[in-house]
Amino acid sequence: MRVLVTEPLSELGLDMLRKDFQVDLRMDLAMEGLAQAIPPYHALIVRSQTQVTAEVLQAADNLKVVARAGIGLDNVDMEAATRRGIMVVNAPQSNIVSAAEHTFALLLAQARNLPQASAALKAGHWDRAKYQGVELAGKTLGVVGIGRVGALVAQRAVAFGMRVIAFDPYVPRERAKEMRVELMPTLEALLVQADFITLHLPRTPDTEGLIGERELSLLKEGARLINTARGGIVDEEALAKAIADGRLAGAALDVFAVEPTTESPLFGFEQVVVTPHLGASTTEAQDKAGASVAEMVGLALRGEFVPYAVNVSAGAEVSETVRPFLPLAERLGALLTGLAQGAVRSIAARYLGRIAEVDTRALTLAILKGALSGVVHEPVSFVNAPIIARERGLAISELRSSVSSDYVNLVSLRGQTEEGQVSVAGSVVGPRNVERVMQVNDFDIEMPPAHHMLFFTYEDRPGVIGKVGTILGEANINIATMDVGRRSSGGTALMGLTLDSAAPPDVLERIAREIEAGTTRFVVLPE
Repeated sequence: MRVLVTEPLSELGLDMLRKDFQVDLRMDLAMEGLAQAIPPYHALIVRSQTQVTAEVLQAADNLKVVARAGIGLDNVDMEAATRRGIMVVNAPQSNIVSAAEHTFALLLAQARNLPQASAALKAGHWDRAKYQGVELAGKTLGVVGIGRVGALVAQRAVAFGMRVIAFDPYVPRERAKEMRVELMPTLEALLVQADFITLHLPRTPDTEGLIGERELSLLKEGARLINTARGGIVDEEALAKAIADGRLAGAALDVFAVEPTTESPLFGFEQVVVTPHLGASTTEAQDKAGASVAEMVGLALRGEFVPYAVNVSAGAEVSETVRPFLPLAERLGALLTGLAQGAVRSIAARYLGRIAEVDTRALTLAILKGALSGVVHEPVSFVNAPIIARERGLAISELRSSVSSDYVNLVSLRGQTEEGQVSVAGSVVGPRNVERVMQVNDFDIEMPPAHHMLFFTYEDRPGVIGKVGTILGEANINIATMDVGRRSSGGTALMGLTLDSAAPPDVLERIAREIEAGTTRFVVLPE
């Protein structure tokens, strides 16, 4: 079998591949000509430059697997690959240590003015007083997002004698305590206390522009900000203004809203340290990425189970009974986390009906992936989901029963939080396997999972449905579907809606106030 490599891969990875396959290095194809060259190949290995488009995949008559030697998959058309049954794999754990160490390198460089002092001395200036720095010991480090990278940064900061505080609503207090980290109830509570702030979040619609003018104004005078996560999380113009005004002592950035970039308002400040997205640029990280994708490609080409498959539904190891439930299970996991609005300590997954007669491990992985994907920094795959869950103190159990009185098949989840329990259940119906949410917090309800979902509990009485519709209509928010579940007339009811657009906080507050809602939950599921 033939493997095409279009971008640099470590010699370790290449040597592993060459033992079993013909490996062709064609760096020229990273820019153009890939669609014409791809037909004879069974595997394609890329990094971030090669665009694996639908056109390329359509021409790939023999392709079984696309491997990305790194984390991101923005340059691979996942939908087209999955539709053609082509497995997509990556190396999500390859750069974790490197990213954490680069964060700390920037932290130290910012604190001690190392790049500036080095450049001045090389230019012939011995300026000891000008480049006086600050110690880390005794300072407060605010970590926004304690995923695997954030946890490693926190660990190193503790070793330097720093007080470490963190904001991550999806991490249990017990887990934070184990890491010697103080959890903050809000981002604002972290910002007003921290001497240094480091970000470890994914770039999503919710986190884009998370640190803007308002947030920067809350920082202590003389605070310093480090971002090695993703560009766009910090408003770069607002950051430049805060530094120009003298509020912040400086910043250190490895990532930018637009990359590559050679121009930024931040580049004009001597107290700003910048690097060109070097978080994963170590020999060890590259070796790990190369070895990881080589192993995954080998497994895929031999038809074996591939743990790092991002689109696992394309894998032959998933049974035909389970396959239609994979997207549903992932969405149910995300819905459970959204309803909890905080750390979920444990998830009990129950598989009821005919689906209980087959191997449901892939469904449990999908549930974990959905529950974690929107709340951790690093990409979550079917292999690292259990690892991340264990590190965050999230336990999951599985129960199967072929007896299901109400449904042919049902996937049911119950999550334990600090405040109590949340639960969801769902199934697929009809010949087209249409996904349906069947229960929310023990209320029977039938609705499709959607990108924007809204839930209220309230006292059942006439006029509530009309009032909710009117308020949303006045806000120009269209209701796609709506259903109400109740246990008895006049008792507590649950209203569930899917919306065509997001509902702003003021609209939710108005609805909750006017219908006297007991609970309000607005959940955004991955599209």
